[in-house]
Amino acid sequence: MALSEFDIIRRFFDRPQVAAGRSDVLLGIGDDAAVVTVPDDHDLVLCMDTLVAGVHFPEDTSPGSIGHKALAVNLSDLAAMGAEPAWFTLSVTLPHADEDWLAAFAQDMFRLADHYRVQLVGGDVTRGPLSVTVQAHGLVPRGGALRRAGAAVGDHIYVTGTLGDAGLALRLVSQPAPALRQRLDYPSPRVESGLALRGLASAVIDISDGLLADLGHLLEDRGLGAMLEADDLPRSAGFRALAGTTESKKLYYELPLTAGDDYELCFTIPSSRCGEAEAALADLPGGCTCVGVIESEPGIRCRHRDDSTWQPDGGQGYQHFRNDNG
Repeated sequence: MALSEFDIIRRFFDRPQVAAGRSDVLLGIGDDAAVVTVPDDHDLVLCMDTLVAGVHFPEDTSPGSIGHKALAVNLSDLAAMGAEPAWFTLSVTLPHADEDWLAAFAQDMFRLADHYRVQLVGGDVTRGPLSVTVQAHGLVPRGGALRRAGAAVGDHIYVTGTLGDAGLALRLVSQPAPALRQRLDYPSPRVESGLALRGLASAVIDISDGLLADLGHLLEDRGLGAMLEADDLPRSAGFRALAGTTESKKLYYELPLTAGDDYELCFTIPSSRCGEAEAALADLPGGCTCVGVIESEPGIRCRHRDDSTWQPDGGQGYQHFRNDNG
């Protein structure tokens, strides 16, 4: 017998007794809407992302990694706001109801959800081309959310983790590069780093469209610029081993700047507090690396250790409608 949307919800997504269960969920899956309690002296932070097959993940991506990534990219947005994850809703559009696919999808999604004690409280299941939408909700102390705006001249620019891995994995999709493919399919949201940056960072953004593009968002409102140290950009051992064997060695410098999907954090710290920030993130997953400084001259420039400067190609990052002439 074919599964109905209600069968799918009951079998794969309704988990009333789970490790991530929260006392602040008054009413979860089963009614027309969820009811939750927002603690006193806290603000509610909301974000939402949609993943579409063939756009946000290759068609051959495993269902487990799709489930993980759909939640992870939203947790990354919450991390950039310094928010503690609390709840999420899920909308899944499926071409057909494949029980094995659904089981793997739900397993890896809930593994990540349980790790951060974030509870699924509702959503929707429909039929159509494969896409997944998650709306995540987090909490911050009243007035304490981190923002994109706030960077000032002289602030140091940092990133968590390593850059370019997911972009190189896409370039090498036909070659075995399991460590890089893991970074593409199972990004690690830097929730702990976001919480540690409360009260320290002057500006924060998550790196989803590439460092140049996302750093540009931190700068544009105030008309500021930045100097990035190209040789200091953090690169994983797998990236270093493979980037030099691709069709163009300039990918070694280009991808950490322009490739998206790493879901690391980019943040700025006043020079007087850099030591404090580095200490706060030193023992957290991904750590942090200083990669540049905010300048008054608009635009982003890149510099090598020999003081030569250059401007990489493709600095706009990924844009869904760049080639849309309609």
